[in-house]
Amino acid sequence: MNQFPWLTLIVFFPISAGLLIPFFYSKGNKFVRWYTLGICLLEFLLITYIFCYKYQFNNNSIQLKEDYNWIELMDFHWRLGIDGFSVGLILLTGFITTLATLSAWPITKNPRLFYFLMLAMYSGQIGLFASQDILLFFLMWELELLPIYLLLIIWGGKCRLYAATKFILYTASSSIFILIGALIMASYQSDVSTFNFENLINKTYPLQLEILIYFSFLIAYSVKLPVLPFHTWLPDTHGEAHYSTCMLLAGILLKMGGYGIIRVNMELLPRAHLLFAPWLIGVGAIQIVYAALVSLGQRNLKRRIAYSSVSHMGFVLIGIGSITKIGLSGAILQMISHGLIGALLFFLSGISYDRTRTLFLNQMGGIATSMPKIFTLFTSSSLASSALPGTSGFVAELMIFLAIVNNEHYSLFFKLIIVTIQGIGVILTPIYLLSMLRQMFYGFKYPNILVLFLDAGPRESFISLCLFIPIFFIGFYPNFVLAIWNFLSSSVVERSAVNRLVVGSNPT
Repeated sequence: MNQFPWLTLIVFFPISAGLLIPFFYSKGNKFVRWYTLGICLLEFLLITYIFCYKYQFNNNSIQLKEDYNWIELMDFHWRLGIDGFSVGLILLTGFITTLATLSAWPITKNPRLFYFLMLAMYSGQIGLFASQDILLFFLMWELELLPIYLLLIIWGGKCRLYAATKFILYTASSSIFILIGALIMASYQSDVSTFNFENLINKTYPLQLEILIYFSFLIAYSVKLPVLPFHTWLPDTHGEAHYSTCMLLAGILLKMGGYGIIRVNMELLPRAHLLFAPWLIGVGAIQIVYAALVSLGQRNLKRRIAYSSVSHMGFVLIGIGSITKIGLSGAILQMISHGLIGALLFFLSGISYDRTRTLFLNQMGGIATSMPKIFTLFTSSSLASSALPGTSGFVAELMIFLAIVNNEHYSLFFKLIIVTIQGIGVILTPIYLLSMLRQMFYGFKYPNILVLFLDAGPRESFISLCLFIPIFFIGFYPNFVLAIWNFLSSSVVERSAVNRLVVGSNPT
């Protein structure tokens, strides 16, 4: 057991610091901004220190464990611990949240509440990725809902009420399935309910019950990832939210769904996962093409990028469903890669809107000459989203392709279909992204944007470069991040391979 509660410290520090914000002088907007940015940066540095000096990367077990009895009657403990998978997403959370806080500099409407909500989300996200108790996992999952709802309904666009209502209905109603699954798992063949991941991973259930539990969790995670047909809340939310909120949504919130599928469904319910795996691959492949085609038809810039996110999450599903080490590693890398690229695209769309005051592509055109820096940044990020060689997206999608091509568990016919659909999706991606660039930056300049716009300033350029550097660094040297969760991928796949012998052979 860990001597010092490092994980508890990084979970509670942001929200504890945020509780001081209401006591600040109401007109001191500048101080609140710098205070929040300082807290985010200090938290990120603390996370980096803990992982560099307290975490052993060559050890695939859960580390920095903490276990405090919370509610004794129901065995509800404050259990925290991390492995390579958690490390990658916690670092991503710290990095994106810090940059999103800096990107929110123009916010002037009730900034104290805004920055408090940002810090509350920060704590909830880290708490979720560090949870080793499935009931605690559920509470952290729920903690995200209210901050996003308020950020959307107070600082959103004209249709923010509709988008916020849709968001809360989809996410809150689906979350109940996590609680149902958790209670069934905890109480099955136990005198005392146990929510501890370490105990649940050794439990076995009748196959029919395991399938039912798996499906219950899958509904909740499919809404958050999102997966067809539970994706429709995402474009509405992105279309109305402030771009700093969009950075958190694309960079971190969607990854909670993928994390849940791997951490709960794949690790705790491996036999059911083997049966669902080919369906995940099929839905993921369809999602790649469907969302790409819908994105091509969008005239709203942020909605086009939102559907691009839905398309890219299809690769995550395929990697998880491949049940191979390279596929699972590719899925995790795709989550990290899209977190960086998606946050960058939404940030650039936001600062473009700040200048043009429009998000509709048919009202843009010819602004490249006025904003050459933003044009260069937008073009580079769009190419990265298209999985250009040398970027993180290329490595992730290539790994997922290879996971299907070299997969021994599926038939040749099944693999040909999936690879063909993936290939179509890869072709469609640059089509809708380059079309977006053409409509924004080239061609005729419309009357409402005839003025010369200010180009990206130092703050905006700094945020963009901070996101660009890891995208290209990972693209050129992916082993730097793949090594973090390499042991996790091996252990999860080995556990699934053992259970494959129990369930039967080829699932297709």
